[in-house]
Amino acid sequence: MVQYQMIEPSTETNDGKITFAYYGEGSDAPVDKAGIYLTGIDISLDVDADRDGNVETNNPHKASWTWGPEGQGAILLVNCDKDSLFSRTVDGGDNVVLTKTDLLDMSKMLLRIKGPEKLPTGYHLMVYISATDAPSLGVFNLYNKVYRHVLGRDKLFYKARYTGTGELEFYVEGLRFPDEGFNGLVTIKASLLETQVEGIPETPIFTDVVTFRIAPLILTPNTLEPIEVFVCSVKDNFLFQREVTKLADEAKCKTQVCFEDVNRGDRWMQDEMEFGYIQAPHKSFPVVLDSPRDGELKDFPVRELLGPDFGYVTKIAASEKVTSLDSFGNLEVSPPVTAAGKKYPLGRILIGSSFPTTSGRRMTKVVRDFLYAQRIQSPIELFADWLFVGHIDEFMTFVPAPNQKGFRLLLASPATCMRILQDKKQEGHGDVIMFQGLETKRWTVTKILSTDIIVHENLYAQHCIDWNRDILKAELGLTEEDIIDIPALFKLQNDKAVAFFPNMVNMIVLGKKLGIPKPYGPVIKETCCLEDYVIQQLKPLELRCTFIDDVVSYHKRLGEVHCGTNVRRKPFSFKWWNMEEP
Repeated sequence: MVQYQMIEPSTETNDGKITFAYYGEGSDAPVDKAGIYLTGIDISLDVDADRDGNVETNNPHKASWTWGPEGQGAILLVNCDKDSLFSRTVDGGDNVVLTKTDLLDMSKMLLRIKGPEKLPTGYHLMVYISATDAPSLGVFNLYNKVYRHVLGRDKLFYKARYTGTGELEFYVEGLRFPDEGFNGLVTIKASLLETQVEGIPETPIFTDVVTFRIAPLILTPNTLEPIEVFVCSVKDNFLFQREVTKLADEAKCKTQVCFEDVNRGDRWMQDEMEFGYIQAPHKSFPVVLDSPRDGELKDFPVRELLGPDFGYVTKIAASEKVTSLDSFGNLEVSPPVTAAGKKYPLGRILIGSSFPTTSGRRMTKVVRDFLYAQRIQSPIELFADWLFVGHIDEFMTFVPAPNQKGFRLLLASPATCMRILQDKKQEGHGDVIMFQGLETKRWTVTKILSTDIIVHENLYAQHCIDWNRDILKAELGLTEEDIIDIPALFKLQNDKAVAFFPNMVNMIVLGKKLGIPKPYGPVIKETCCLEDYVIQQLKPLELRCTFIDDVVSYHKRLGEVHCGTNVRRKPFSFKWWNMEEP
């Protein structure tokens, strides 16, 4: 057996030659001679496998993908924004490049070639993908100053032109996020093919491989710095809208008001969408995840948000019944945590479910599958079906804190509320009424404490919250010192719980400024004792509390401040690909 290796590429076809001589036994002269002409060609399919933003040459790890700060492997963004006004869909929804800014969302791939000016007869280059990967990526090639779609969807191979010493420039886009049945990994191959005899299929004599991972959608917790606040304008929320705008101005972030020509009376901005972002070494941009609830706000994410460097994705529950639990007041994200020795540097997704029972309302499978498939924010399912609306933002939120963890968990607490009211009664304030100044049934401190149905219903609510408290402590690695109880009361409506008074935990968090539903609790010494308690609890965290009246515009419609607002936030500083394998 003879082995030979190319030292350097050929400058001409057949410029290398090896001669073999055959000798008979005991003969000094060769019986016969044979020669083989060789053409050396260096072919390398190259990507940014070391994740530094540049396409390096022939990285030895480019065919695989590994996690961690020392990991290797290229990254694709889903091309889900819309860079051209002439596009009818997201940029990845067609097979054209309408503007060069679209290329900035794609990952560059180079086919580098060193060799003679022409290939020998019977040889050619092929770049190709599998039928499995075809729905997940698109590839464009620059030719005569035009970017042509050459791979993806129904195009599985592309006969690349051979240019001698030079490089072919490709741009690769992701077409779909990781999801059920798709782990986000895609592979592209380049082969030098040989046709030995006419009529016989060609065979590869050399193949180079690159692997991409499509970047996951990263959702943001409300402890990240706010950029922009979203709120609807409807006929009865002018004062609410004004207070939210003022709070956003104080937090130095923008406000976008959605007016009635778009919202058509739908005020539940939180429920319609969730903000996140996608990130690669060369590019990052925000993405809005559109809820399958499809209320009257359904056009807002596409009409007002989708655009240049602002992506859009939705999950359609075609064969499932959409319930209130599919609204995104039922989708939150924790800050970064460590639990059971495992780090979650991008936090964990929290969704409400019918857990711990096996029946009842759950978020649709298509949305749950999508959230789990992103992997990096390993979801936790909480018990939310005990609530009439069924959203986890009715009993929990996170606020920033100057401690080692960087946050505190706030939980609604009927027990805390009852204890405060009991203390006020013992201080001689039993006849003080709640909801002062509002046209409502007269509820004094004593009447609340002595009404059995209220007591029993709130014991039930507290048990439900405590169940979630235990889950959150275990799954987020929390202790009791990480939790602050916020006074709240509930009442049952058709065996499901709703807030008895404006639910303060359902707040908007803008850095150190909080917009909290005004609870209209007992006013003692000219201040609301429930507001005073919350201010006292949050003061050590250097948080400023602004209490916003939402009774008419939101609370009576079974929602609060958080339900009526939404916030786009800055991304994490941590790069998702530096995680240990999730």
